[in-house]
Amino acid sequence: MSETKKTRPFLRGLAVLLPSVLTLWLLVAAYQFIDSKIAEPINTGIRSAFIQIPKHFPALAESLALGPDAIELQKSADEQNISTGTQEMQDLSNTMFADSVNAWWANHPWMNLLGLLVAAVIVYISGRLVGGFIGRSIYKRMEKLMVAVPVIRKVYPYIKQLVDFLISDSDKPKFSRVVAVEYPRKGIWSVGFMTGDSLQTIKAKLPDSVTIFIPSSPTPFTGYTITVAKKDTIDLPISVEEAIRFAVSGGVLVPDHQMLTEKEPLTEPAKMEHGQDSSPDHQ
Repeated sequence: MSETKKTRPFLRGLAVLLPSVLTLWLLVAAYQFIDSKIAEPINTGIRSAFIQIPKHFPALAESLALGPDAIELQKSADEQNISTGTQEMQDLSNTMFADSVNAWWANHPWMNLLGLLVAAVIVYISGRLVGGFIGRSIYKRMEKLMVAVPVIRKVYPYIKQLVDFLISDSDKPKFSRVVAVEYPRKGIWSVGFMTGDSLQTIKAKLPDSVTIFIPSSPTPFTGYTITVAKKDTIDLPISVEEAIRFAVSGGVLVPDHQMLTEKEPLTEPAKMEHGQDSSPDHQ
């Protein structure tokens, strides 16, 4: 048995398992990042707020029944030779209350979801605020401040473009439709997205012109923006998602309805494209 036949089952196994394994890994990694970088700081802030309750709301601290009772507090004070009514006694009570809060939090793991819930609420409220006039004004001022910082202005615009590409607050599609256009020269066809009409100055010279975005592979977030005559484009019967997968994979992930099966005979135009002349003179 040749080396190719020996490794073929292994490669088939990788092809079957890798998509599922990588998908699960990405989901777990995303959850771990959100939990450690977003939820945990929020949970730490909530615990810190609970710990400050005895200093500002003594009656509420007693009603929560989280801190030490009078017997435990007095016993701990006697062990450390701390007199009742002193500042040291108050500090000891606060310390024991903080230990009690941390222990209670550790015994209730579901409380860690509180950080995720608070983060989701903050995101929702932010979205509602930005939808209003005042919120949009504040957001624009924040953006101006971000792009004014020397280092941040080199990074922020690109991250914003990436986020806007992935997440749109509009129900309208990001692109009008998927088209094919001869680019970068005649005879070479590229798949692109029609984004709309061309610039007014260009349209004055070329009335029936449109703007096409040609994504690059394997990162479709970057590419080239060109203007061509609408008659020089060919509408492709594929969705934007299928076109993006086609670009990311370098043409490997072809939509099923666009694949030419081995048993399907080539049509006359297809034969010509593949360099097969069916004329008698050529045979």
